[in-house]
Amino acid sequence: MKKYRNLGHHERVIRVGVGFLLLAVSGFSFLPEWGDLILMIVGLIALLTGIIGYCPAWQVLGINTCPHQKPDHPLSPSNPAVHEHADPSSHRS
Repeated sequence: MKKYRNLGHHERVIRVGVGFLLLAVSGFSFLPEWGDLILMIVGLIALLTGIIGYCPAWQVLGINTCPHQKPDHPLSPSNPAVHEHADPSSHRS
């Protein structure tokens, strides 16, 4: 199974914090029962998407805040180790 994330680190931290906050407020709220239920559902969604790192709504909207990091192949031109000077003793004339 391919892991897919579309939430960056900062957004994940914010979502987890907001999720916990909304769950706490729903427990001590003076809202009607349906208001507490809405706060609890939104808090759970924020908490779970923050923990998992994937938000289906962001995918539908085409938003991706996760920086993609491609692992460099050892022989790729972008790898600086390939471009360092070779050891002169390894080349015999």
